[in-house]
Amino acid sequence: MAAADALRRAVEPLPFSPPVRYVYNPLFYAWAPHQQYLARFGASQKRVLFLGMNPGPFGMAQTGIPFGEVSAVRDWMGIEAEVTQPAHPHPKRPVLGFDCTRSEVSGRRLWGLFAQRFGSAEKFFLDHFVVNYCPLAFVEESGCNRTPDKLPAAELLPLLSACDLHLGRVISICQPEWVIGIGRFAEKRAALLCHELQVKVGTILHPSPASPASNQNWEGAVTAQLQKLRVWD
Repeated sequence: MAAADALRRAVEPLPFSPPVRYVYNPLFYAWAPHQQYLARFGASQKRVLFLGMNPGPFGMAQTGIPFGEVSAVRDWMGIEAEVTQPAHPHPKRPVLGFDCTRSEVSGRRLWGLFAQRFGSAEKFFLDHFVVNYCPLAFVEESGCNRTPDKLPAAELLPLLSACDLHLGRVISICQPEWVIGIGRFAEKRAALLCHELQVKVGTILHPSPASPASNQNWEGAVTAQLQKLRVWD
């Protein structure tokens, strides 16, 4: 909890310029469900740490949980709590919290795979945990999501510094055998931190529908990737 609190405060004052017009920090306005997530599922060592990039507009930006598809968070994890509002929400990207009816496809795929394989959330979280590298969502004037890797270097470097520090703290707390980047960006950030630690790093295909490869049996492809790495039997 202290690590997440330090992260949210470290990134809150960072400045970002156009085309970024709106910055969402769900670790503030959706702090209550995020606290529940950490307290229920993150307070022990894990064998596998899955690492995402940053919040999606209909996932963590709504519920405060990484890849936080509402139905997965509320119905599978059993988490629901008050979500307030970011300071300056984009009119096309309102925060409705657990009343959001839009599906976060990435979250539906990711948590759906874990639910299919492990059954209950409690069983999955015994040995696994999911965090996002960056807690901020960046929205352009048009309402389009802008990912951190598209930020100019002058804005990106202070953000990377804060997020690297937090990831190091999470690894220290969870003591994972594996850090699995959900997509290449997350894998690269993990590899930079883990190269001197006895922590193995791998990657899986990102579940975003923006990736054509993810729209053809993503669950089967990712299961095969994790079995090839010997993360899963």
